[in-house]
Amino acid sequence: MMPSGIAGATELLGLARDAFHDDAEALAVLDELDARLAGPLRIAVAGMVKAGKSTLLNAIIGEEIAPTDAGECTRIVTWYRFGHTPRITLYPLTGEPKGLPVTRVDGRLVFTLGEVRPEEVERLVVDWPAASLRDLTLIDTPGIASLSQEVSARSTAFLLPEDSPAAADAVIYLMRHLHASDVRFLESFKDTAAGQPGTVNALAVLSRADEIGAGRIDSLISAAVIAERYSKDQNLRPLALGVVPVAGLLAQSSRTMRQSDAEALQLLAHMDRNSRERLMLSVDRFVRGDGPGQLDPETKSSLVNRFGLFGIRLGVALIRGGTNNPTDLAHELARRSGLGQLLDTVEHLFQTRADALKARAAVVGVEALVREALVRGAPKERAAPVEAALERLQAGAHEFRELKLLADLRTGGVGLGSAASVEAERLVGGRGSSPALRLGLARDADDRLISETARDSLQRWRLVAENPLTEPRAVEACRVVMRSCEAMMVPTAAVR
Repeated sequence: MMPSGIAGATELLGLARDAFHDDAEALAVLDELDARLAGPLRIAVAGMVKAGKSTLLNAIIGEEIAPTDAGECTRIVTWYRFGHTPRITLYPLTGEPKGLPVTRVDGRLVFTLGEVRPEEVERLVVDWPAASLRDLTLIDTPGIASLSQEVSARSTAFLLPEDSPAAADAVIYLMRHLHASDVRFLESFKDTAAGQPGTVNALAVLSRADEIGAGRIDSLISAAVIAERYSKDQNLRPLALGVVPVAGLLAQSSRTMRQSDAEALQLLAHMDRNSRERLMLSVDRFVRGDGPGQLDPETKSSLVNRFGLFGIRLGVALIRGGTNNPTDLAHELARRSGLGQLLDTVEHLFQTRADALKARAAVVGVEALVREALVRGAPKERAAPVEAALERLQAGAHEFRELKLLADLRTGGVGLGSAASVEAERLVGGRGSSPALRLGLARDADDRLISETARDSLQRWRLVAENPLTEPRAVEACRVVMRSCEAMMVPTAAVR
């Protein structure tokens, strides 16, 4: 029996390399799949035009290196990955890669394509020494449903390739409201290549959440209510693992806060309350209105462009409540923006199961490679050992069975009752892959409690599986859940 996860995928790639040792094209594909297994998880940031993708990406990275204007580089797929030295590499559709100058203006990274047109570029790769990129490669994509068909098609082709695995292991999908085009995209992204009927590896973000409450200080509360409603929507729930509200502009600015920003907010906090409230009735009044005397219109315009009225109001309220240290203020603004919840959700939904997601990409890649090799005339007997290994890996890899069951539970059920379905989804990692999250325990639960709870869950699900009234499809679901419970008991056997 083949090992599962990364080990199984590595063995599969070795078999494929032996089978196609004299096929340069196949070996190049296998080199890419090997690098993908060894590298960090890849997460694409996608959404319609003006959804705030680049702004949120900057917030996650903690630096302003993704262009947020409507310039030519927002029309290009751009990878952000960890590198010890800042570097920008342009990969053209034809020809050799070329380096671009690394230039920063007013704290922002500036991209200059020179004489190359955006439509001639396959992708840009930005290597950057940001700690947040050590375990995560982020991919910024052009807007979906753009007025430019070429720009929209670029994103669709990258995220939804026809004959190869998606370049991203998961997607953070930004939306301002739930539109039919959002649902159509997520339906397409749902991976059906490694385990039917499709695996769910998307997280929806209600971006620009501060706009929902018209910039009021309680806007994020209103946004959280809407996000919760969306997460239960019958059209969206089968397609996304959750919906998180984030005020992207505030998240970016709080993570890149300058001393001048903190000083400006301090001046506003010490204004007369009535004067300050009148000043912040609208953006125009804030920029052009009187006071405080030390802030000129240009400075106020910069402040509102960076934080929005919501961020300014929240910053002032925090300062008046006693948060005066600029570092503490930045951390609290980032937390209140929803960024912390988003990062936690990404970590427990995607990063904790990175091996399974990367292994699945390798399986899909090898399947596509074998199909293509056969089309190009490779002997069937050469591909036979690889096809057999693929079948064994897909049948025996518990990680894939979990992903398949998770999709089944979200797209129509498996014959279990509603309460049992909710528990099954949690136990197979639908709310996070760590044992504590799977078992509904506190994050700091000790090994003994985890082992005992897993054993209790295993016994309970065994009874369900053995019940003669349980439907056959539900029995198979029970077996997957039971295997998940057993896996959570193994590492803690020493404590019993």
